[in-house]
Amino acid sequence: MNTLIVSGGEINLDFLNKYYNTNKNSTIIAVDKGLNALHKLNILPNHIVGDFDSVNKDLLALYSNNPNITIHKYNPEKDYTDTEIAIKLAIDLNSCCINIIGGFGNRIDHLLANIHILMHGLNANIPCYLIDEYNKLYLINSTTEILKSKTYGKYISLIPLTSSVSGLTLKGFKYPLTGYTLPIGVSLGISNEIVDDIATIYLSNGVLIVVESCDFA
Repeated sequence: MNTLIVSGGEINLDFLNKYYNTNKNSTIIAVDKGLNALHKLNILPNHIVGDFDSVNKDLLALYSNNPNITIHKYNPEKDYTDTEIAIKLAIDLNSCCINIIGGFGNRIDHLLANIHILMHGLNANIPCYLIDEYNKLYLINSTTEILKSKTYGKYISLIPLTSSVSGLTLKGFKYPLTGYTLPIGVSLGISNEIVDDIATIYLSNGVLIVVESCDFA
């Protein structure tokens, strides 16, 4: 079962609608303000999660009367963000893949937190992605293959999440590496490109942020 989490960040409605129409079997979790975007597209979530400090209260009441929707309400003074709670719920639902739309936005602190909480998916061996129309972001801690034909865009960036990533070897990339230790605080891994049909990232220790992105500028 795939799970789509619609969070409260910036959302391109056309992108969300296209994703939904090609993944209609996904379980959908609306996170607080993300419910507004789903409502505009007439998409019913299976779960609604949050402290509901930013969602339209009349809209929330409308969905509260639907027996097919489970609402998980939390106190605003909690230890976890609504999106983190949604990821944990998706894991508890035995998701095989988690995609998050609305995880990017104007709040840089929320974006940084959203990147870090992808660790829940990594630790549970469940692929977990932050996606929008320009980017696909995920974490890896072991050998990973990327098919050039299925990449999100031209550029692949690798950024350490841990203090360093050791044994980093890149094959099939424009800028290869062999047994390199990539420390946090450097930009060496930005804007690489895949040149073979399949690119492979090897690492022996640490966690990498991988960003597949397109640049329409």
